[in-house]
Amino acid sequence: MLYNLFDWLEKTFDLPGAGMFQYISFRMALATLLSLFLSMIIGKYVIRFLQKKQIGESIRDLGLAGQMEKKGTPTMGGIIILSSILISVLLFNRLDNIYILLMIFTTVWLGLLGFIDDYVKVFKKNKQGISSKLKLIGQSILGLVVALVLFLHPDVVIKEKCDSTTFVQTESVFQVENSSAKGSSAYECVDAVKSTKTTIPFVKNNEFDYAVLLKWLGDGYEKWTWILYIPIIIFIIVAVSNGANLTDGLDGLAIATTAIIGATLGILAYVSGNIIFADYLNIMYIPNTGELMIFTGALIGASLGFYWWNCFPAQVFMGDTGSLALGGIVAVFAVIIRKELLIPVLCGIYLVQSVSVLLQVSYFKYTKKKYGEGKRLFLMAPIHHHYQKKGYHESKIVQRFVIIGIMLAVLTVVTLKIR
Repeated sequence: MLYNLFDWLEKTFDLPGAGMFQYISFRMALATLLSLFLSMIIGKYVIRFLQKKQIGESIRDLGLAGQMEKKGTPTMGGIIILSSILISVLLFNRLDNIYILLMIFTTVWLGLLGFIDDYVKVFKKNKQGISSKLKLIGQSILGLVVALVLFLHPDVVIKEKCDSTTFVQTESVFQVENSSAKGSSAYECVDAVKSTKTTIPFVKNNEFDYAVLLKWLGDGYEKWTWILYIPIIIFIIVAVSNGANLTDGLDGLAIATTAIIGATLGILAYVSGNIIFADYLNIMYIPNTGELMIFTGALIGASLGFYWWNCFPAQVFMGDTGSLALGGIVAVFAVIIRKELLIPVLCGIYLVQSVSVLLQVSYFKYTKKKYGEGKRLFLMAPIHHHYQKKGYHESKIVQRFVIIGIMLAVLTVVTLKIR
């Protein structure tokens, strides 16, 4: 909203400094600082409110060190994160950008789904929350909406790599930075096309088109790509959202991991949405994705502000209100900038948590069927609880997971040049 306001003030009254709002980096900095401030300030009052209403976490004794001390700690703190993100995004983003609208929809939709789940747990005294089936339906609906918009919307395009002779150079320095803005790129590439291409690491050209998988259908196979594309996007969103949910088991783990992932996605969005960097790195240029940097700033600021209250010993838990939404935000963001095949690397912490649960359950069922008694691969799943059972302190586990998360983030960025 402020973008349009200051754009009008600059054009109408030539207000000094109003032009700063044209810069993505300036608006990103403001969004980061505001969401950080809001999450820290709002957090204090939300925690007091939750304590007053006795909206606390009920704990099932699993024999983990320090576990029962967390009983009664306020939950549903995801409200702090999501409200801080949404306020900053609404103020500093261009709201005519289809990608920003998708991110807002994702945040609200999964935030509400997680809130309902937490509400059932806290107020209905049902520790299981809403059924897994209902949760899966809600996540799948989001995936369907995102996939259809990205597949059909006319503004969702990529620009094919062009020779230097096909570029038209402008003289505006501002346009170089703001090359994601509609009609204001420093170098205008000729061909904007609808495409189901995505980025794939460690292979030549780093590009892969989902349509190729249907080539066996013969001529006109491209028109059937949606049959494959939509289920893939739904699966990615459901998997990452649930992966983030499983990661939220230790104080500060999920929010710190998500902040690292968000920062990395912001870098990828910026270089993908700026034709100069995209050309230099020889990667896919996706117009209008640079605006996502502002959303990233809001996500990072809100995450750091929430970490202030959520680090050990946590004064508030995010609950499913936060974890489901954060996972969905990461997944949709990655899909938008066509980096979803990098998720196993970038979101390696989420992946390991999910795989550990799947392996634990599968192995237990297999051994019970074969031997009559179920056996476990890990002392406890998700895997962060395995390390707790081995005697590692909660803070040490979180710190080491964060270090691994940073290493994975660096590797993800490096894949842009490994091919």
